[in-house]
Amino acid sequence: MFEDEDEHEEEKESKMKHKVLWRVAVATAAEAEDAAAEMLAAILNCPVSSYFNVKTGTSTVSAFCEQRPAANVRRTISAGMKRVRDCGLKIGTGKISMAKVRREDWAESWKRHFKPIEIKVNPRGTGQRESLSSQKQSGTLVSRPSGTGISLVIKPSWSRRKPRKGQIVVVLDPGLGFGTGQHPTTAFCLHELVRCGTFEARRSFLDIGTGSGILAIAAAKLGYSPVRAFDCDPESVRVARANARANGVYKKLRITRQDVAKLPIHAGKQYHLVCANLISPLLIAERQRIAAQLKRGGTLVLAGILKSEFSGVQKVFEKLGLKLAFAKTGNGWHSGSFYYARENSVGKFECPEPGSVS
Repeated sequence: MFEDEDEHEEEKESKMKHKVLWRVAVATAAEAEDAAAEMLAAILNCPVSSYFNVKTGTSTVSAFCEQRPAANVRRTISAGMKRVRDCGLKIGTGKISMAKVRREDWAESWKRHFKPIEIKVNPRGTGQRESLSSQKQSGTLVSRPSGTGISLVIKPSWSRRKPRKGQIVVVLDPGLGFGTGQHPTTAFCLHELVRCGTFEARRSFLDIGTGSGILAIAAAKLGYSPVRAFDCDPESVRVARANARANGVYKKLRITRQDVAKLPIHAGKQYHLVCANLISPLLIAERQRIAAQLKRGGTLVLAGILKSEFSGVQKVFEKLGLKLAFAKTGNGWHSGSFYYARENSVGKFECPEPGSVS
């Protein structure tokens, strides 16, 4: 079954390489990136990607269409961006551009932006302590022992960088399904994946909203088993499978098309580590289904959350019995790791009471 599916997808990829795309892009602020992406996808019904420029602090959200968009698309997108602004988000310039591009040219342009990145955790015993942004007023600190020095490198196929001894390498080229490790939320998920994967026992992993498949591929290379990933977007599923094949881990994981809203509330299969890198409204709406996938003693990583929305997400998951262990903010985005209180065996988090940390 998988063999026939692979042949069909490889033939499809070969034909697609030579097609022309219409790129419709919106320049916006980082905090409006997800909202802009959702809006573009709804208007154009095309795959959407985003690129965050670390130097300028701005995001470019792009939709790639097989056919030329309608004549009034700029007006429609402009109205959509105004609605995003009315929701209280900073939208930056909101500049809209449209251009005809060859797939080959589009892929080449990303080589200027996509550089190798390294995700590593400090050796255990360093005594690293980090404060929770959401609990600064109470002064609570979190003591989180790190892993054993494992390093994960994410690099594009054109990079000549050679891994050091012991480094685990994921080769990932940007496609129409995105997630390259460059975005703060993806980087946080990768860090937690590396940290939780350094413990002796084999761990299972679930990636909700896999995008490019980067987390699932990294999990398989780190030794997680079983590894399952899904996305509601068929293009993302296709790209994630292609990336898994390119990294030689296709048979070590399972990538499917599924909607998080259709996950079972009483899950038959649960996982030691669950990553859900989704927009806040979806995390809140489907919190019971997401939490149901987590084993007792496991770690739930929630990302893709605007800093201003994190407290709301934290509150609804804590009502389900989960406790925030560690959180990090980057470029207006907030991510956090949760566990069932007193039952976490993966990260072995220690959450002392306010004032008890020396």
